[in-house]
Amino acid sequence: MKLDRITIDPHVCTGKPCIRGLRFPVSRLLGLLASGETKETILRAYPYLQAEDIDQALVYAAYLAEEETVEYPQSSSSGPGSQPGLGLSPAREPKVAM
Repeated sequence: MKLDRITIDPHVCTGKPCIRGLRFPVSRLLGLLASGETKETILRAYPYLQAEDIDQALVYAAYLAEEETVEYPQSSSSGPGSQPGLGLSPAREPKVAM
């Protein structure tokens, strides 16, 4: 699938991947979806977005998840029954603007 709706321009949002050259980063869209917003509510709140924008953002995220390797330190509580996690610090936790 060609990702023609995901653009990267150093002059728009400091080069972060955006939707169709708009100042709307893919990460913001993914954050909205991750926080529980539906495609329909996002499209109502941001009428300049299209359903295909959301679809391609998800495809792009899936591609990055397949290609990127994330390493995280072992927790001191690792052992039977412990769950691995990314252990994001409060300053690094994703923030979603509503």
